[in-house]
Amino acid sequence: MTIRLYDTSARQIRDFAPLTPGCVSIYLCGATVQAAPHIGHIRSGLNFDIMRRWFEYRGYDVTFIRNVTDIDDKIITKSADQNRPWWSIGYENERAFNDGYTALGCLPPTYEPRATGHVTEMVEMMRGLIERGHAYEADGNVYFDVKSFPEYLRLSNQELDNLLQPSGEGETGKRDPRDFAMWKSVKPGEPSWETPWGRGRPGWHLECSAMAHKYLGSAFDIHGGGLDLIFPHHENEIAQAKAFGDEFARYWVHNAWVTMSGEKMSKSLGNSVLVSEMVKTWRPIVLRYYLGTPHYRSMIEYSEDALREAESAFARIEGFVQRVVELAGHAVEPAAEVPTAFAEAMDDDLGVPQALAIVHTTVRQGNSALAADDKEAAVARLAEVRAMLGVLGLDPLAPHWAGESDRGEDLHGVVDSLVRLVLDQREAARARKDWATADAIRDQLGQAGLVIEDSPQGPRWNLGAR
Repeated sequence: MTIRLYDTSARQIRDFAPLTPGCVSIYLCGATVQAAPHIGHIRSGLNFDIMRRWFEYRGYDVTFIRNVTDIDDKIITKSADQNRPWWSIGYENERAFNDGYTALGCLPPTYEPRATGHVTEMVEMMRGLIERGHAYEADGNVYFDVKSFPEYLRLSNQELDNLLQPSGEGETGKRDPRDFAMWKSVKPGEPSWETPWGRGRPGWHLECSAMAHKYLGSAFDIHGGGLDLIFPHHENEIAQAKAFGDEFARYWVHNAWVTMSGEKMSKSLGNSVLVSEMVKTWRPIVLRYYLGTPHYRSMIEYSEDALREAESAFARIEGFVQRVVELAGHAVEPAAEVPTAFAEAMDDDLGVPQALAIVHTTVRQGNSALAADDKEAAVARLAEVRAMLGVLGLDPLAPHWAGESDRGEDLHGVVDSLVRLVLDQREAARARKDWATADAIRDQLGQAGLVIEDSPQGPRWNLGAR
């Protein structure tokens, strides 16, 4: 068994070999909390949640760090625009991100450090870089000297001569316009911390280098994030960390975006879809299926039609699960191992689409067993399906999703009672061979959004795809 991952730095799929046998260390660039999350933000956390689950299934002890950037230019700008404390905005949106991660079934990280809690580590890193000749102070700012680090831009495969380094307001005193800020001098009304070079606040890139060093040491296995972070953020992280003396990340894994009309989902484009609003319309487990089942390196073009397709596909899986549980009359535990073909797909760069095909094939086999009244085979297929869905975080019988399978759990009993009254009328019509009335009742329930299935145990209903 060898897990293989696409390494952005190598531009190829590589066999994964951990630094420490049996252990995996992962650092994921998490939320910048200037606003509530849209589904594009949450996709990254979801993709790496699946990665983490697969490593754990393969027997690894995983340390998973997902940071919170709780101070940056956008948060400060919003603070001024809304006349609110910067920390109030940050904390409110941090909770919104965590609510989104939780709603979609992401496991909590091992540690979730905030940038503002690690200024001491940042100062230590800057001091070391200045002493080594890789950084310098100017006008209260501290800059990284990109020419001092020959490996700069290897991740993004750019040429230094062609580089246009993004710069922020007040970044004065640079020796080279391509140098980037690690520390920004204080401006009136902005939050600041004391340093040997004067009061100021951290630059975005420095935050992650310092936090990765603190929680994972000078070398760790995997650094993750969205494609948009390759440059400048991850490129600058590498420069700081390696110039400081760290080996830093050995594999770089990047997930693709959720797009709308071919453009990256972004608040600046006005096309974001907030998670808090989406879960009011779509079941969270369906959103997880929609966002988590495409390959992590494939773009997802957002549309309601695509969501409806995901809803229908998951309903087929969920319907099979429910039918076998009813037939068995008891809980069916997940199998100890997933099918070999599923494992091979997941080992090959987390091939979730290929792995999901195995799930659907097993569901079809289970449905055939149900049709043949082969209880033993149906139960065996359900055990396999549960094992596979557990790896993907999509097992509807898992405690996290318990009671989530309907929209409006509190009303489920009321609706069930009303539907049962109508189904009793349908059964009475069938008993007297009034097929026209029985079919009309079923069709009317279908128009109301219900799917009626006749089983040996009697008719049962489910919410259909919208």
